Amino acid sequence: MRIQITNGIFFAALMSFGVFLIADDEGLEPIFDGKTLTGWVQQGGKATYKVEKGEVVGTAVPDTPNSFLCTRKHYGDFVLELEFKVDPSLNSGVQLRSHVNENDTTVEIRGKKRKKNAGTVYGYQVEIDPSERANSGGIYDEARRGWLNDLKNNEAARKAFRQGGWNKFRIICKGESIKTWINGVLAADLKDSMTSKGFIALQVHGVGKHKDRVGKQVRWRKIRLKEL
Repeated sequence: MRIQITNGIFFAALMSFGVFLIADDEGLEPIFDGKTLTGWVQQGGKATYKVEKGEVVGTAVPDTPNSFLCTRKHYGDFVLELEFKVDPSLNSGVQLRSHVNENDTTVEIRGKKRKKNAGTVYGYQVEIDPSERANSGGIYDEARRGWLNDLKNNEAARKAFRQGGWNKFRIICKGESIKTWINGVLAADLKDSMTSKGFIALQVHGVGKHKDRVGKQVRWRKIRLKEL
């Protein structure tokens, strides 16, 4: 069978595809310069962060809480894209619209009350989870309410994660809507109005006394954002 497409139709289809690609990428600007951590500040635990080969490298250390490298600027509605690679033994995440407790506080997570000290980072987190749970791209409310949108009913997103390789998040926050994609697959689609603005942060999860996880790393690169 031979399929013929007129020049006009082919050109229109090509232009439509091209416009889609341009629109998908248009206006995204780096919020990490690839050389320094200017514009970022560490909160929470004492995991180490450095820049290496154009990447932010977070390294786990023992006996410290969750650590966060946070933007000094706060963002409300935005499109965020970034790539990450995580050691299979670690847990990590990307904070959205987040804040730091100024005072000690008590929150309820999964029906249990827990004390959170002053200095604790809280807010929406797009999970990075290389474990068998495979929740990378799900939305967790860090130090506040727990899971808001896991991936237990989204097998396509669970399978989209690339173990040991680079993965890409696309995140759109607009009003009460937060949507996430992992490697082009829709992961979470949440509507929640608790927090409308805050910082973005890169998490290195605490490893407690697990000596085998000390020194393990998570990396981020190509961190770009467009405010809406």
